[in-house]
Amino acid sequence: MTASFRVLVVGLVTGAALVPAAAADLGTYRAPVAYAAPVQPLSFVSEIRIGGAVQDPGSAEGKARGFSTENVNGEVLLAKPVVFQDPFWQAFIPRPTVGGSYNTGGRTSYAYLGATWTVEILPETLGHRIFLDGFFGGAAHNGYTGPKVLTPYGFNTLGCSPLFREAAALGYRLTEHWSIMATVEHMSNAGLCANNRGLTNFGGKLGYTF
Repeated sequence: MTASFRVLVVGLVTGAALVPAAAADLGTYRAPVAYAAPVQPLSFVSEIRIGGAVQDPGSAEGKARGFSTENVNGEVLLAKPVVFQDPFWQAFIPRPTVGGSYNTGGRTSYAYLGATWTVEILPETLGHRIFLDGFFGGAAHNGYTGPKVLTPYGFNTLGCSPLFREAAALGYRLTEHWSIMATVEHMSNAGLCANNRGLTNFGGKLGYTF
Protein backbone atom coordinates (compact mmCIF):
# COMPACT_ATOMS: atom_id res chain seq x y z
CA MET A 1 0.00 0.00 0.00
CA THR A 2 1.52 3.28 -1.09
CA ALA A 3 1.82 6.26 1.23
CA SER A 4 -0.60 8.34 -0.84
CA PHE A 5 -3.19 5.55 -0.77
CA ARG A 6 -2.88 5.25 3.02
CA VAL A 7 -3.45 9.02 3.34
CA LEU A 8 -6.58 8.74 1.18
CA VAL A 9 -7.99 5.88 3.29
CA VAL A 10 -7.36 7.75 6.56
CA GLY A 11 -9.04 10.85 5.15
CA LEU A 12 -12.13 8.92 4.06
CA VAL A 13 -12.47 7.19 7.43
CA THR A 14 -12.07 10.45 9.33
CA GLY A 15 -14.63 12.19 7.11
CA ALA A 16 -17.13 9.38 7.57
CA ALA A 17 -16.79 9.68 11.35
CA LEU A 18 -17.33 13.44 11.30
CA VAL A 19 -20.43 13.43 9.09
CA PRO A 20 -22.80 11.79 11.66
CA ALA A 21 -21.52 14.12 14.39
CA ALA A 22 -22.16 17.16 12.23
CA ALA A 23 -25.58 15.83 11.28
CA ALA A 24 -26.38 15.27 14.93
CA ASP A 25 -25.38 18.83 15.74
CA LEU A 26 -27.65 20.15 12.99
CA GLY A 27 -30.48 17.96 14.17
CA THR A 28 -30.30 19.28 17.74
CA TYR A 29 -30.20 22.96 16.77
CA ARG A 30 -33.02 24.98 18.30
CA ALA A 31 -34.10 28.43 17.16
CA PRO A 32 -34.31 31.10 19.88
CA VAL A 33 -37.61 30.88 21.74
CA ALA A 34 -39.79 34.00 21.85
CA TYR A 35 -40.11 35.64 25.25
CA ALA A 36 -43.06 34.50 27.39
CA ALA A 37 -43.89 35.76 30.86
CA PRO A 38 -43.32 33.12 33.55
CA VAL A 39 -46.44 31.23 34.64
CA GLN A 40 -45.24 31.17 38.24
CA PRO A 41 -42.88 33.96 39.35
CA LEU A 42 -39.74 33.11 41.27
CA SER A 43 -40.88 35.33 44.13
CA PHE A 44 -43.91 35.61 46.42
CA VAL A 45 -44.22 39.09 44.90
CA SER A 46 -45.09 38.78 41.22
CA GLU A 47 -44.71 42.40 40.14
CA ILE A 48 -44.37 45.97 41.41
CA ARG A 49 -45.70 49.00 39.55
CA ILE A 50 -45.32 52.76 39.90
CA GLY A 51 -46.93 55.50 37.88
CA GLY A 52 -49.15 58.54 37.80
CA ALA A 53 -52.60 59.65 36.72
CA VAL A 54 -54.71 62.73 36.08
CA GLN A 55 -57.50 62.98 38.67
CA ASP A 56 -60.98 62.77 37.09
CA PRO A 57 -60.72 65.37 34.28
CA GLY A 58 -63.86 67.49 33.98
CA SER A 59 -64.91 67.02 37.60
CA ALA A 60 -64.45 69.34 40.57
CA GLU A 61 -61.31 67.42 41.60
CA GLY A 62 -59.95 67.57 38.07
CA LYS A 63 -60.34 71.34 37.87
CA ALA A 64 -59.16 72.27 41.35
CA ARG A 65 -57.51 75.71 41.47
CA GLY A 66 -58.10 76.06 37.73
CA PHE A 67 -55.79 73.22 36.69
CA SER A 68 -55.83 69.44 36.81
CA THR A 69 -54.50 67.56 39.82
CA GLU A 70 -52.24 64.53 39.55
CA ASN A 71 -51.82 61.27 41.45
CA VAL A 72 -48.68 59.29 42.25
CA ASN A 73 -49.54 55.61 42.29
CA GLY A 74 -47.83 52.41 43.41
CA GLU A 75 -49.02 48.83 43.68
CA VAL A 76 -47.79 45.33 44.45
CA LEU A 77 -49.11 42.23 42.67
CA LEU A 78 -48.58 38.92 44.45
CA ALA A 79 -48.00 35.55 42.79
CA LYS A 80 -51.05 33.58 41.65
CA PRO A 81 -52.24 31.26 44.44
CA VAL A 82 -52.98 28.45 41.96
CA VAL A 83 -51.09 27.49 38.79
CA PHE A 84 -52.51 25.62 35.77
CA GLN A 85 -50.28 24.38 32.95
CA ASP A 86 -53.02 25.17 30.44
CA PRO A 87 -52.66 28.89 29.53
CA PHE A 88 -56.42 29.17 28.92
CA TRP A 89 -57.37 28.19 32.46
CA GLN A 90 -54.36 29.99 33.92
CA ALA A 91 -55.74 33.30 32.61
CA PHE A 92 -58.76 32.95 34.91
CA ILE A 93 -56.57 32.95 38.06
CA PRO A 94 -55.97 36.53 39.30
CA ARG A 95 -53.04 37.99 41.19
CA PRO A 96 -53.88 39.47 44.61
CA THR A 97 -53.18 43.21 44.40
CA VAL A 98 -52.66 45.99 46.92
CA GLY A 99 -51.91 49.60 46.08
CA GLY A 100 -52.38 53.25 46.82
CA SER A 101 -52.62 56.65 45.14
CA TYR A 102 -51.59 60.02 46.58
CA ASN A 103 -53.07 63.21 45.12
CA THR A 104 -50.41 65.92 44.90
CA GLY A 105 -53.03 68.70 44.91
CA GLY A 106 -54.47 67.81 48.30
CA ARG A 107 -57.60 66.19 46.85
CA THR A 108 -58.83 62.62 47.32
CA SER A 109 -56.16 60.00 47.96
CA TYR A 110 -56.92 56.31 48.45
CA ALA A 111 -55.67 52.80 49.11
CA TYR A 112 -57.08 49.70 47.42
CA LEU A 113 -57.13 45.92 47.67
CA GLY A 114 -58.39 43.39 45.15
CA ALA A 115 -57.40 41.10 42.27
CA THR A 116 -55.81 41.60 38.84
CA TRP A 117 -56.46 39.38 35.81
CA THR A 118 -53.95 39.45 32.91
CA VAL A 119 -54.69 38.25 29.37
CA GLU A 120 -52.14 37.97 26.54
CA ILE A 121 -53.24 39.63 23.28
CA LEU A 122 -52.47 37.41 20.23
CA PRO A 123 -49.44 35.88 22.00
CA GLU A 124 -48.20 33.80 19.04
CA THR A 125 -48.50 36.69 16.59
CA LEU A 126 -47.22 39.47 18.84
CA GLY A 127 -44.56 37.45 20.66
CA HIS A 128 -46.16 37.58 24.14
CA ARG A 129 -45.53 41.33 24.29
CA ILE A 130 -49.02 42.86 24.45
CA PHE A 131 -51.31 42.24 27.41
CA LEU A 132 -54.55 43.49 28.93
CA ASP A 133 -55.16 43.82 32.67
CA GLY A 134 -58.42 44.00 34.56
CA PHE A 135 -58.78 44.82 38.28
CA PHE A 136 -61.71 44.58 40.67
CA GLY A 137 -61.72 45.32 44.38
CA GLY A 138 -62.37 47.95 47.01
CA ALA A 139 -60.81 51.32 47.90
CA ALA A 140 -60.73 53.33 51.13
CA HIS A 141 -60.26 57.09 50.64
CA ASN A 142 -59.96 60.41 52.45
CA GLY A 143 -62.34 62.31 50.15
CA TYR A 144 -65.64 64.00 50.97
CA THR A 145 -68.60 61.78 51.95
CA GLY A 146 -71.08 64.29 53.40
CA PRO A 147 -74.17 66.02 51.94
CA LYS A 148 -73.85 67.29 48.38
CA VAL A 149 -74.75 70.88 49.26
CA LEU A 150 -71.83 71.05 51.71
CA THR A 151 -69.18 69.61 49.35
CA PRO A 152 -65.93 71.62 49.73
CA TYR A 153 -64.54 73.41 46.69
CA GLY A 154 -62.36 71.11 44.58
CA PHE A 155 -63.83 67.83 45.86
CA ASN A 156 -66.25 65.31 44.39
CA THR A 157 -69.18 64.08 46.47
CA LEU A 158 -68.24 60.42 46.92
CA GLY A 159 -71.04 59.45 49.31
CA CYS A 160 -69.21 56.92 51.46
CA SER A 161 -66.05 54.92 52.01
CA PRO A 162 -64.97 52.34 51.01
CA LEU A 163 -65.84 52.38 47.30
CA PHE A 164 -65.78 49.77 44.58
CA ARG A 165 -62.74 50.09 42.30
CA GLU A 166 -62.48 48.81 38.73
CA ALA A 167 -59.39 49.37 36.58
CA ALA A 168 -57.94 48.33 33.23
CA ALA A 169 -54.50 48.58 31.63
CA LEU A 170 -53.12 47.99 28.15
CA GLY A 171 -49.46 46.99 28.44
CA TYR A 172 -46.35 46.30 26.41
CA ARG A 173 -43.42 44.20 27.66
CA LEU A 174 -40.15 45.96 26.92
CA THR A 175 -38.03 43.08 28.25
CA GLU A 176 -38.49 39.93 30.31
CA HIS A 177 -38.83 42.08 33.43
CA TRP A 178 -39.93 45.60 32.40
CA SER A 179 -43.27 46.71 30.98
CA ILE A 180 -45.21 49.94 30.39
CA MET A 181 -48.97 50.43 30.64
CA ALA A 182 -51.72 52.92 29.81
CA THR A 183 -54.31 52.85 32.59
CA VAL A 184 -57.85 53.87 33.46
CA GLU A 185 -59.61 53.41 36.80
CA HIS A 186 -63.04 54.16 38.21
CA MET A 187 -64.26 54.26 41.81
CA SER A 188 -67.84 54.62 43.00
CA ASN A 189 -70.29 53.22 45.54
CA ALA A 190 -72.62 51.68 42.90
CA GLY A 191 -75.53 53.70 44.22
CA LEU A 192 -75.34 52.19 47.72
CA CYS A 193 -74.97 55.65 49.31
CA ALA A 194 -76.95 58.88 48.91
CA ASN A 195 -74.39 60.50 46.58
CA ASN A 196 -72.29 58.73 43.95
CA ARG A 197 -70.20 61.18 41.88
CA GLY A 198 -67.23 58.79 41.90
CA LEU A 199 -63.74 59.27 40.44
CA THR A 200 -62.37 58.29 37.01
CA ASN A 201 -58.61 58.68 36.52
CA PHE A 202 -56.36 58.23 33.47
CA GLY A 203 -52.62 57.59 33.54
CA GLY A 204 -49.71 55.25 32.98
CA LYS A 205 -47.45 52.85 34.89
CA LEU A 206 -44.04 51.21 34.73
CA GLY A 207 -43.92 47.61 35.94
CA TYR A 208 -41.14 45.26 37.02
CA THR A 209 -41.87 41.50 37.02
CA PHE A 210 -39.77 39.23 39.24
